Amino acid sequence: MLHKPAGVVSATEDAQCQTVLDLITEGRKGLFPVGRLDKDTEGLLLITNDGELSHNLLSPTKHVDKTYYVELNGDLIDSDIELFEKGLDIGEKNLTKPAILKILEKRSTALITITEGKYHQVKRMFQAIGLTVTFLKRLTMGPLKLDENLKPGEYRKLTVSEVEALLNNKPRNN
Repeated sequence: MLHKPAGVVSATEDAQCQTVLDLITEGRKGLFPVGRLDKDTEGLLLITNDGELSHNLLSPTKHVDKTYYVELNGDLIDSDIELFEKGLDIGEKNLTKPAILKILEKRSTALITITEGKYHQVKRMFQAIGLTVTFLKRLTMGPLKLDENLKPGEYRKLTVSEVEALLNNKPRNN
């Protein structure tokens, strides 16, 4: 589990930018990031050497929930919740799959849960309703939650219960 900082790319190597693997100081052989977070996005990123696990978390047919904390340049309104539930036109052939939008007390902040991982999807969904994402952080991926004790750039091995939850893709009880 890596708390990806902003400014680092989700790749194994890059000639111009620091990569998430550059943050790993030991045992890097054969590791790769599970999916991607945009360069300016921070939060939960799984680093693994297990191709099957990676496929199961990324396959569109698996519908793995990913929850993000979002800060916006304007306020959300209650009717936005329904728009996200129906799916949004982000300029592709089909609407996005239904998403869960939870508007927080400060109405320019929200939690959004999606099951897809299209290019810049969260940013494009908010753009579709006329708002710009100013900060984006992934909090969960399937049953895995970002460890609140990890600072950006820090990582740790998964616990046995986290690995079991990922393999079974069932929510943990904590």
